[in-house]
Amino acid sequence: MTNLRTITRTLAVVAGLSASALVVSACSGASATPDATPTDWELTEVTPAPSGDIDSFTWSIYAEPFSLDYAYAFDYADNQVLANVCESLLRLNPDYSLSPGLAEAAAQPDPNTWVYTIRDGVTFHDGTPLTAADVVASMSRHLDPAVGSFWYSSYQNVTSIEQTGDREVTVTLSAAGSQFNLAMGGAAGVVESAATLAAAGADYGNSSGGVNCTGPFSLSDWKSGESITLERYDDYWDADLKARAGEVEFVFQTDPTARVNALASGEVDGTWMVPAAAFPQLRGSDAGDVLFGLTTAVSSLIVSNLEGPLGDVRVRQALLMALDREGIVQAAAGGVGEVTDVLTTESVWVGADPAAVETAFEDVDHYDHDVEAAKALVEEAGVAGEEIVIVTAPISGEFAVISQATAAAAESIGLTARIESVTPGAYTTLFSDPSAREGVDLFLTSWYLSSPDPLEMYAVLRTGEFSNYGGWNDPEYDAVVNEAMAIDDPAARSVQTAKAQQIANEQVPWLPLYTAPMSMFLGDRITGVAPSIAFMYYPWAATIGAS
Repeated sequence: MTNLRTITRTLAVVAGLSASALVVSACSGASATPDATPTDWELTEVTPAPSGDIDSFTWSIYAEPFSLDYAYAFDYADNQVLANVCESLLRLNPDYSLSPGLAEAAAQPDPNTWVYTIRDGVTFHDGTPLTAADVVASMSRHLDPAVGSFWYSSYQNVTSIEQTGDREVTVTLSAAGSQFNLAMGGAAGVVESAATLAAAGADYGNSSGGVNCTGPFSLSDWKSGESITLERYDDYWDADLKARAGEVEFVFQTDPTARVNALASGEVDGTWMVPAAAFPQLRGSDAGDVLFGLTTAVSSLIVSNLEGPLGDVRVRQALLMALDREGIVQAAAGGVGEVTDVLTTESVWVGADPAAVETAFEDVDHYDHDVEAAKALVEEAGVAGEEIVIVTAPISGEFAVISQATAAAAESIGLTARIESVTPGAYTTLFSDPSAREGVDLFLTSWYLSSPDPLEMYAVLRTGEFSNYGGWNDPEYDAVVNEAMAIDDPAARSVQTAKAQQIANEQVPWLPLYTAPMSMFLGDRITGVAPSIAFMYYPWAATIGAS
C-alpha cells in the first residue's frame, strides 16, 4: 500500500493490493544516517486540546504525493493529505476503531451482503449534495480494469454494487468475507462526486484535475514539486471535526537535512515520520517536540525468491536468528521500537479474544540471536556458500543499516551475500512488477495495516495473492485464513487468525525485524492532534489549533 509502505507498503504505490499495505504501506520518510544513541520514548495518545482556532499552519512531507486519486493513494505522502480532504463510508479513528462515516449505518443482512445507509445533509466542496449514486460510482472504480485501482484486492469478491434506495447502496459478495466492510474505513471506502469523476477523466486526482470531496478541508492549490494548500470547508457536515485551522500548507521536502532544519528552526510546524537520526536534535529543539504514537507497521524482509537458498525454511529461520535485531533497532530506529517475531502489532487485534492474542504473540517461536545455531541450520540445509541478493535503495538510513546488517548476518552463517542498490523508483517497482524481482532474494518493507484486523496482513500471504511476492504456498495456511475470512465475529475470527500468525511465524515467508511507534514532530504553535498512524485515513489536520 516509498511507499514507505512499500517501503512501507511500497514506496510508491503498488498496484493492486490491500491496504494495506504495500510496502515499504509501510517505512519512514526520508532520513539521514541513523544515530546509534538510543532515545527514551513513550506513547502519547493525544496532545492537549487547542486554546482556539489558528489562521494557518505548515506541514512537511518527505515526498510529493503520487496522486490524490483515492484509487491510487497507497502511501504515506498521498494519504496524509487525502485523509483531510476526502472521506470514506466508515471512519478509522486514532485508536484504530471504526465508526460511521459517510455511511451512517452498515448492515449485513446475510454473509454475502453489505447494505450502507448514506448520510443525509452532506455536501461536496462544490456545494452539491452527496447521493447514493456518488457512492456507487466511487466504489465501482475499484472494479474497473481501466482504472487499475491499487485497492482492488479489497473488492476482488464483489459481484455487484447497486443503489437500492434513495440513500441506500448494496454490495454483494461472491463469498462471505469479514474484511470488505473493515476496509471501508480507508482509501478503499472513499467517496467522490460522480460528476467530478466524469468531468476530470484522466486528470482526476493530479495537480491539474484535483479532487472534490466532502472532508473538513478542500484542495485549494497544488504547486507541482513545491506544495499543496488546503483550506477549511465551512459547510462541513460534522461539527465535532470542523477544521480549527483556516489553511494548511503541505511543503514537499525530500532532503532530510533540509526537512529537519526547517522543523528545528520553526520554519515548518510539523511532520509525520521523523528521521530517526534527528530524534536527539529535534527533542532538544526550542521549536517543538518529537512524539510517538500508535502504529500498525512491522519492518520486515520480504523473501521474494523461494527457488534459491531461502526456499528452505531452515535457511529463513537461520537468517532471522543470525540478525542482530536489537542492534538494528538501535542503529536504524534510534532505539525507538522493539524486536518482533510476528508480522502484526497488537494494536490491530481490535475485538479479539484475549486468549487468542496471547496465543498469537506468546505461543510462537522466538528467534533469539544465535549465530552458531543458525550456522548449523545452514549446514543441515546444504546451502553453505550459496549467494543471496539483497536489494536496497537510498531512501533512508534505515535501508542502509538493514541491508548491511542482513548481508553481514548471511555471511556469518556460511552464505554469501550481495547488496544491489537501485533508485527509489526502481525499488517501488519491486512491489508491482514480478519481473523486477527476478534474481532478488530479499527486500525491506515497513508494512502497515489499514483496518483494525490482523487478518488483513495474513490474507495477502495466501497462495496467488498480489502481495505474496515470493509465491509462498502452504495449503494448511490458506485453509486457516480462508476459514477466518468467513467469520464475522472478531473474537471468534481472532482464534483462527492466531493460527495463521503461528504458521507464518514458523514458516517465515517474510522475516519480521521490529516494530516502531509512529513518530511526529509538533511545533510549539499548534496542538490537538493524536500521533497515531491513523493519520493515513483520519482527518487529523482538522483537530489542530492554536496551542
